[in-house]
Parts: sequence; C-alpha cells; structure tokens
Amino acid sequence: MAVELELYDVTIVGGGPAGLYAAFYSGMRDMKTKLIEAKDELGGRMLIYPEKMIWDVGGVTPIRCEKLIQQLIEQAQTFEPTIVLSQQVTGLKRLEDGTMIVTSNTGESHHTRTLILALGYGVMKHAKLELEGADRYEVTNLHYTVTELEGYRGKHVLLSGGGDTAVDWAMELESIAASVTVVHRRERFGGHEKNVKYMMESSMNIHTPYAIAQLHGSGNAIEAVTIARVDAEGRLTEETKRLEVDIVIINHGLLGDFGPIVDWGLEMGKWDIPVDERMATNIPGIFVAGDTANYSSKLHLIAGAFTDAALAVNGAKLYMDPAASKMAYVSSHNARFNEKNKALHITEEDA
Repeated sequence: MAVELELYDVTIVGGGPAGLYAAFYSGMRDMKTKLIEAKDELGGRMLIYPEKMIWDVGGVTPIRCEKLIQQLIEQAQTFEPTIVLSQQVTGLKRLEDGTMIVTSNTGESHHTRTLILALGYGVMKHAKLELEGADRYEVTNLHYTVTELEGYRGKHVLLSGGGDTAVDWAMELESIAASVTVVHRRERFGGHEKNVKYMMESSMNIHTPYAIAQLHGSGNAIEAVTIARVDAEGRLTEETKRLEVDIVIINHGLLGDFGPIVDWGLEMGKWDIPVDERMATNIPGIFVAGDTANYSSKLHLIAGAFTDAALAVNGAKLYMDPAASKMAYVSSHNARFNEKNKALHITEEDA
C-alpha cells in the first residue's frame, strides 16, 4: 500500500539566501513549508567564499560570509520548516487537483501546492584551468577557492581571474600573503570600479592581458608559472614571463547546471527564468527567487534575493488563496511573533 505523502503549501528548491529567506517569510504567512537543497549543507553560492567579508546587506555591519550563512539558517528555521538536504530535484507531475508531485535524484517524492525555485545558477562547479596535468596539483597548491586565509600567510600567491570574486580575494590576501600577483586575460577587470581602482594602486603585481600558459613543478606541487600575453583575438602569444609562486588560485567563474528542470516546460534563458511582477513563471504555481529570476529591474545582490523571496512567497500565497492579503504583516505587528517576542523578553529579563 502506497504511503500518502504529506502535502505542503510551498516547497522551496534551493538553500541559498533567496531560499532561506523564503523559508522564513513563508512562515510569516502561515504556510506549511519545505525546503530542498541538493548539497549536504545550506548556504548556496555563499559557501564558495566563507571567509569573505560582506558589506552590502542592509542593516548588517560588515560580516564574514560564513557567519551570515549561519544567521540566515537560524532565521529560516524560525517557523520550523521541513528541511531536506542532499536531494537534487528532478521530476515534476501535476495532479488532477492542481497540486504537484516533485521527485528527486534519490527517488523520493514531495507533495506541494506551490513551488519556489531558488536555484541560483543551478548546481555550481568551478571553471577549471584548462591545462593538461593541472589536476594533479589540486591536492597541494592549485586552488579554486579560498577557505582559510591563514594558509596563505607569508606565501607568494598568483591569482588568475578578473571578476568581482577575483578582485575581492586579491584585496583580502594583500595584507596576509608575502606577495600577490594577479593575471587577467583582458586589459580591463570586471569587478566593482572602486575595488579595481584600489587593486591597481596597491603593491600587487598586475599582469594584463596575460593568461597562464604553463605550470612548472616537481612532484605534486607548483613551483613556478609561465604566463603569456594574450592578443586581440584571445590567443596566447610568444611573449612570456616566468613567475616563482607558492600557491596558484584560479577564479575563472562558475559553471551552472539546472539539471532535469530544463525539461519541465519552463520558459528559460541560458542562466535564468523569466518571471512577472509576482515572480511567477509560465507554469501556474511555480515561482522563482534570487539569481534564477529574470525581470527588467533585477538586482543581483543578496539584498535583492531577499526581496525576490518575499515577492515569490506572496505570489504563492495569492495563487493558493486569491483573497489573501498581498503581503504579510510586518514583524512588529504580526501575530505569529507574539509568543516568540514574549520568550525574548523573558530571556532579556533573566540576563
């Protein structure tokens, strides 16, 4: 006899900032909530740079990313949503009553009235250095992310990349490493102007337009790197430089994969899903939040992900109940916080 699946008002796919805030906000709207994350931990794309400092979240003073992740997780658990880890959503089936069955790569099924896709850019993987034999150095001193800054103290670091993350890491490492060399295959960097200006005026060694042409090492460790000038057509020239290094960091971006979701019939761009003002997709009952959402005034910031999440939850609530209020009462007037506020007051008095 088949086991009857528990029905949820909303199932959120993705455990990054948009998904975590959606889990919190859906609790404010008294919705029975489930969150499914493909990885074995929550945090989404933020897990890639746990030690970076985050400055641009409203009302939050500069905070290390890993701490912000933890606070988002704690907030998401306020109304005790069901959280499922290590499951990648794969299949979708619409039932006669309009509800949906979502299946995962583990074979498990989830029953829901609505869906919020907070997928970021899909399952993210680092773009690897495309040089033969580079992979053998990954166990020693060829890195694709920075996890513990202290490991770079006093080292001669070469960083290849030109986007925001590459520029941010170069700035973080400047005061820790013995030297920082940045290599970018274009003349101009793609990071925020203020940070790029700081980097260009710093003591860092900047090589543009150059790219890594060869790694030199004995055993499994890189000892030096040959970089080559890149011509106007993007090809490596014979103009080269050899640089002695202790550590090489590759930051050539991330490759996203939405997986089987692309076969659901959603209107999709290459990296995102078009939505309307309620974050609704072309499939009734399916909404989007965060980097996955594409609309004309899209803001690719964590702060923007929070707004997307609230809009998507409100859209899902109105989809289920068109007579519902268009948004949740703010927390200072929301009855769902009454008992929680009492508990906080008691704790403060005890302190």
